[in-house]
Amino acid sequence: MGALAYLTPVPAIIFLLIEPYKDNHFIRFHSFQMLFYCGAVIVVSIAMAILSFVMAFVGIGFILAILGFLLNFGYLAIWALLAFKAYQGEKFKLPIIGDLAEKQV
Repeated sequence: MGALAYLTPVPAIIFLLIEPYKDNHFIRFHSFQMLFYCGAVIVVSIAMAILSFVMAFVGIGFILAILGFLLNFGYLAIWALLAFKAYQGEKFKLPIIGDLAEKQV
């Protein structure tokens, strides 16, 4: 169930609300880590969009487009790692987000 929390934010929210899962610390940790991870990805993506818009006027927006592609690949790799570790039953913590998720449990 911890790995299922990483599908989208919807299962993570459901697991935090439904009775048999909301009391399980392992599932709660992974649900909160997924929600915080999605929030961080959204914030960084918005910042990159604003920065690339500004840099497009300068004429070097292509550099940020390449960086954005690499960031998206990194997001996917981290997401896959988190889901895989949860599937194996491990409590893998991201540096800042994992600490925040652990405080919520």
